[in-house]
Amino acid sequence: MARWALALALLLAGGAAAEEGIPSLTGQPGDPARGRAIVTTRQRGLCLLCHAGPFLEERFQGDLAPSLAGVGARLTEDQLRLRLVDGRRLNSETIMPSYYRTEGLVRVGPAWQGRPILTAMEIEDVVAFLLTLKH
Repeated sequence: MARWALALALLLAGGAAAEEGIPSLTGQPGDPARGRAIVTTRQRGLCLLCHAGPFLEERFQGDLAPSLAGVGARLTEDQLRLRLVDGRRLNSETIMPSYYRTEGLVRVGPAWQGRPILTAMEIEDVVAFLLTLKH
């Protein structure tokens, strides 16, 4: 079974503890520059709709969710990945999208049925970028 499939299967089965997070979906390191582009773009990740962070060039950052400033010092790589893949494992009431989950979703249009918002490699890219945010 592919590494990402095993990680996702463990997550969906409830095998990932919140403190531990989940392992890499690809077995390859992400690219922080690509991850930054996903986080800051309003067409792909949409992270700044809810989160603020150390992005001085980005206007209209959100305040509904915790700041991304210092997130790389607060959470481990695996904990960050869990929040991106399926934050509902940590908080069933979260409004954060499950960027990699495809099962059990409601109000998902036909074009997105069975498709994650971000690919496994894009998740790894975002994790790599978030880990650089130490302050």
